[in-house]
Amino acid sequence: MQSGSHQAFIEAVNGALGAFRHTQPATMQGFGALAKAATTAGALSQKHKELIALAIGVSQHCSPCIAFHVKALIQLGCAREELEEMLAVTIYMGGGPSLMYAADTLIAWDTLSQSLALDD
Repeated sequence: MQSGSHQAFIEAVNGALGAFRHTQPATMQGFGALAKAATTAGALSQKHKELIALAIGVSQHCSPCIAFHVKALIQLGCAREELEEMLAVTIYMGGGPSLMYAADTLIAWDTLSQSLALDD
């Protein structure tokens, strides 16, 4: 993904799903409830659950997942060092393709960190 485009990408995905939310409200409400239940803090913190979700997004080569979960992690106060350690494990388990999406994740971290800091 091009540097600096992650926030625009998030907005585009949200926009594209807007009509789908109206035509398929039960599906979207169900997915929202599942996401909330899965990411609510329990034995694992919300941050750790987001790190897991991001690792799966990287290993599944899902650029939208990367953008959304990086943004959530920044908002949860995740340190870049935590992100990088998670990426190291993801690369170990996923090989070269995960390495390429790890690069996208680092770009997303840098651009969204800057963008979110400017919003404050």
